[in-house]
Amino acid sequence: MASVEEQDRYFVPEPSRWPMVGAVALFCIGLGAAFAVNGLLMGKLSLGLGFLILVFMLVGWFGDVIRENRLGVYLGREDMSFRWGMGWFIFSEVMFFGAFFGALFWVRTVSVPVLGSLDYKMLYPDFNASWPLSTGPGITETYQAMEAWGLPALNTLILLSSGATVTWAHWGLLQGRRGQLKWGLLLTVVLGCTFLGLQMHEYGHAFTHLHLTLASGAYGMTFFMLTGFHGMHVLLGSIILFVVWLRSLKGDFDATHHFAFEAASWYWHFVDVVWLLLFIFVYWL
Repeated sequence: MASVEEQDRYFVPEPSRWPMVGAVALFCIGLGAAFAVNGLLMGKLSLGLGFLILVFMLVGWFGDVIRENRLGVYLGREDMSFRWGMGWFIFSEVMFFGAFFGALFWVRTVSVPVLGSLDYKMLYPDFNASWPLSTGPGITETYQAMEAWGLPALNTLILLSSGATVTWAHWGLLQGRRGQLKWGLLLTVVLGCTFLGLQMHEYGHAFTHLHLTLASGAYGMTFFMLTGFHGMHVLLGSIILFVVWLRSLKGDFDATHHFAFEAASWYWHFVDVVWLLLFIFVYWL
């Protein structure tokens, strides 16, 4: 246990190369995206290189932080900085999804009723102000909306179960039960990967049988943007939890020093809450 005097100190690391490496990665990704949308081969190469550099940066930078933590240089103030940083990161993600949910709300409660009003009846005589929007000839291929009960409901059960398993792992950590910690984390990762596999199957069904794509009007756009970005967050959360699981196998974390585990569990519970909102407002209502 660090003394009060030690807790007042703040560890200042040596100058790091990782921010510059990250800047190079983002430059390659941005340049590649600009070239790729114009159909240039260089775009795909630049995108691939950028993502490889980004992964290299993340592994190196987080590896440095883990090594510094194992050396015992982090005391009270660093832990508080990490907590504030993770809190603000999750807040930024809340704002990110809030923008997409706001777009969905605006389309359903403002745009669709206005376009179906008498003022627009002469311009769009065949427009039906209902949700999901029906498609007319010459606009997009006729599609079917995604049903809530079935695979989406099963995925909801899987993700809620993963929230329970990560909480079970946390209890094991606090009580010194290493086996419970390891099994709880492993089950959470398996459930997260199962969720992603079923979502990929759901997308395949939507493309081939329901003819639902990003081009399927406002419904298709909002559906794939919200569920797709959530799936990306599930993938990221699964990777984070997998790394935490590997660290737990090496003996890292105890009842008083385990912020990396806490940060991963905060993020995972955030992913769970977002999916509940998605299931209610995108699939069900």
